[in-house]
Amino acid sequence: MRHFGHLAPEVRQRLFHREPCVFDTGSPARLLSAALGATLYSPATRPRLADDIVKQTERGVVSMVLCLEDSIGDEDVAAGEENLVRQFTDLAARPGAELPLLFIRVRTPEQIPDLVRRLGDAAGLLSGFVFPKFTEERGIPFLEALSGAEAASGRRLFGMPVLETPELMYRESRVDALEGIARAVEKYRSRVLALRLGVTDFCSSYGLRRAPDMTAYDVQIVASVIADVVNMLGRADGTGFTVTGPVWEYFRVPERMFKPMLRHSPFLEGQAVELRERLIEHAMDGLLREISLDHANGLLGKTCIHPSHVPAVHALSVVSHEEYSDAADILRPERGGGGVLRSQYTNKMNEVKPHRAWAERTMLRAEVFGVAHEDVSFVDLLAAGIPG
Repeated sequence: MRHFGHLAPEVRQRLFHREPCVFDTGSPARLLSAALGATLYSPATRPRLADDIVKQTERGVVSMVLCLEDSIGDEDVAAGEENLVRQFTDLAARPGAELPLLFIRVRTPEQIPDLVRRLGDAAGLLSGFVFPKFTEERGIPFLEALSGAEAASGRRLFGMPVLETPELMYRESRVDALEGIARAVEKYRSRVLALRLGVTDFCSSYGLRRAPDMTAYDVQIVASVIADVVNMLGRADGTGFTVTGPVWEYFRVPERMFKPMLRHSPFLEGQAVELRERLIEHAMDGLLREISLDHANGLLGKTCIHPSHVPAVHALSVVSHEEYSDAADILRPERGGGGVLRSQYTNKMNEVKPHRAWAERTMLRAEVFGVAHEDVSFVDLLAAGIPG
């Protein structure tokens, strides 16, 4: 699989200075964690789930979570499990079908070995599990169950904890909670692919819900949690993990209070005025701003609950030619001693030692999402990625 692999080769050649790399379920964890992109959630009870997965793969989705937790009712869990076994068996019987990285969001640790056993050979299609409401106390049993299921099946399985509990919201317990989570995930570092943020649950602790013209970063009590999670768990010194961005809940705006958050000029230059209007109509201007703020705050990838959000996440994850040029300059072997240099675009200072970690992360993102041609904007990438 590869990002933008659903586009025709000639379209990719037109868009990319350096095309996204090819990866699969056996690729290194560091690469896969960066490549998750827009992780599309789907209830495990969908009757045509196998068809849905294939369809979304053909539209550019590279990671999906099949949910047995909040997206279905308590009374539907058993039916959801049975449906997953049927749908995975169906997928396994489709040789040659391109599939995304598939994860199951479970409710209890006991579901992990049980599902792997029931899936049988079809478990080979599974990349891992998502653990809800993760804390040190709750999380260790999930990680132990994952490790046991991996050993029993002989298959590599990853875990993705979701950080969403009130202990993380409340100031008096936040540091202790984060330190506990850090201990748990460090113990099982090789099995933890990424940490996911459950911002909807954060908001629920205070009876809040952000509006479609506000990002998670406009809700200060939520922004403070994101900052502390990145501070303690997302460091670039080798101790951190990939932290993914929060879900965007909207796909149509019934009424708008504030001005749209998309400037006219990029769309006028790309002759894509109609695209801008569609994005605004479907609340995508807020999503685009939030994705940009995710990146600025150290997050990569995003939880998505609607297929229309996927192209936006991927388009804004592509490394611009300017970013690539700066990162390549900073990482030149002869720059090892440090120093300051003017960027090739002659519009900024690149300071070798302070910007090195940024450059390394940028190069990893460039590997999985590609590098745009110098004259290609996010509007071009977005327009190419949206299904006709």
